[in-house]
Amino acid sequence: MRSTIERTTQHGAFDAVERLRRAESRLARRRQNSCGPGETDRSAMRFVLERADEGVDVTPTDLARFLDISTASVTALLDRLRGGGMVELREHPSDRRKKVVRPVDRSDDPDVIDPLTASIRELSEQLDDRDAHLVHAFLDQVSDIVTQECER
Repeated sequence: MRSTIERTTQHGAFDAVERLRRAESRLARRRQNSCGPGETDRSAMRFVLERADEGVDVTPTDLARFLDISTASVTALLDRLRGGGMVELREHPSDRRKKVVRPVDRSDDPDVIDPLTASIRELSEQLDDRDAHLVHAFLDQVSDIVTQECER
């Protein structure tokens, strides 16, 4: 039989995940109602900017895989980002059939475009290795459950 402390701690983890789900839902509604870029656009820009810093070319297919969306959705996303002057499409250096997504202004800071991710990264850096491993394993399992729910 588990002790009261163990049950309270486990219940606390459950409560924390539930609070996170509600907070994410509220954030999505706020962002949907605002005129700024949506979550997918922010994630896409962070990906493009960080890969540009690494000297890695990003294709629309890379974006689709990273964001886990269809290539048709990437086309609409790129149209929005191009219309906003954030990215440009260029011919791939080694395959003329492909396009490469490049940021228009490389002075853009991914942490300004997507401050939430920057804050979460800073918070995660405060964890020691053991705690980071436990949180990672737990959240991976939560993510798997959420994914399975969406596939039913």
